Amino acid sequence: MRDPLTELENQSIYIFREAYRKFESLAMLYSVGKDSTVMAHLARKAFFGRIPFPLVHIDTTFKYPEMIEFRDRMVRQWGAELIVGRNEEALAAGMSPDRGRLVCCEALKTQALSQTLAAHGFQGLFLGIRRDEEGSRAKERVFSPRDENFEWAYKDQPPELWDQFNTDFDPGTHVRIHPLLGWTEIDIWRYIEREGVEICPLYFARDGKRFRSLGCMPCTGAFPSNASTVAEIIEELQATKTPERAGRAQDQENAYAMQKLRARGYM
Repeated sequence: MRDPLTELENQSIYIFREAYRKFESLAMLYSVGKDSTVMAHLARKAFFGRIPFPLVHIDTTFKYPEMIEFRDRMVRQWGAELIVGRNEEALAAGMSPDRGRLVCCEALKTQALSQTLAAHGFQGLFLGIRRDEEGSRAKERVFSPRDENFEWAYKDQPPELWDQFNTDFDPGTHVRIHPLLGWTEIDIWRYIEREGVEICPLYFARDGKRFRSLGCMPCTGAFPSNASTVAEIIEELQATKTPERAGRAQDQENAYAMQKLRARGYM
């Protein structure tokens, strides 16, 4: 009998291969976080050591320098193609979290992603979201259709009963593909430990604090921790009751507003 992590791994690899079989133009959103780094590791397992589609990083220009350094090093190590997307018009107009965090996310993340997808014509996009992260993500499907504007009709999603995935969509449909949807935060960390996956050093404690979720500098806070190894992080998670994204300011503003933001194409 396989252990739970191997079952999750096998399903994720199946999702990668099924998407690669069905869709001609694919990309993977790489946010530099633990989930998308595990997703890249799984993609390399699925395709025998290579990632056969571009990685897309949406650069708000507000990321921690350690994130950009880690991104560039890993992309070189994997031999992957990297596409960096920015909403240059919004940045030139001075867009920042000072305008409102959700307004900023809409401009520098959602619009930047839509612009990048449209420019390259990607039919499908892999994302490393999980159902346990945040309320609106729990409504997602593994193969989640979007319209021609990359918008998500969360009230009208196809059923996925008993892990039977629908991969047949009308022409012009953009599909978000979620290989990690059924994983939990502690699954991710146990898999990182088992596989020896290298992750961004911001996740490990420095000066009594560490990050549990990575985002833009003005909107992402560290929390008290002395966990400086993966094993210590797992032990810490087994005892904590603090939500994973408690340090992400945009998640705290308004849950319904966050859902509407995701409906318009946010990650």
